[in-house]
Amino acid sequence: MKSIAISGSVRQNVGKRDAKELRYEGKIPAVLYGGKEQTHLAVSAADLKSVLYTADVVFVELDIDGKKTRAIVQDAQFHPLTDLVTHVDFLELFDDKQVSVNIPIKLTGDSPGVKMGGKLVQKLRSLRVKALPNDLPQEIEVPMESLEVGKSYRVRQVSLENAKVLNNADDTIVSVVMSRALRQAEQEAAKAAKGAKK
Repeated sequence: MKSIAISGSVRQNVGKRDAKELRYEGKIPAVLYGGKEQTHLAVSAADLKSVLYTADVVFVELDIDGKKTRAIVQDAQFHPLTDLVTHVDFLELFDDKQVSVNIPIKLTGDSPGVKMGGKLVQKLRSLRVKALPNDLPQEIEVPMESLEVGKSYRVRQVSLENAKVLNNADDTIVSVVMSRALRQAEQEAAKAAKGAKK
């Protein structure tokens, strides 16, 4: 699992005015929870970019005024107009405590259905996975080699070691549907076959 070090400082005042001043200085108000107590802190907006603007799951090595903690970003709030980060929730990680995290899906291999002219439809881009921090996969690979036209790959087909997928087992991750061009070609072939029989 990727890991990024971020420095933070404990916030003395936890009000809207203080938060506004922090943002003006290029810092983001944040909270760290999951341990014995919550910590209100401020982190650099620049440091957060590599954690927030990626599909990957990233462990954050937080250094809060010299105290080191391993965490993940559990939630981030963005400004509705500027799309800038306004607040971040960090969840403290413990080696012996399971966490639930969205893990990105990676499609591997080639689908015979797509080669035939079918259309690939990916319904899920990530899966909710529960595991101990050290057992969390970086990504979930979904093989495409068996996907013919009309076939789907469902959540129940995913098997992970030491981790549990929390999504509905019947949910479709990816499927290959008949494209308009392929349907047209099949209809024309059927017409031609009928004409040849007469």
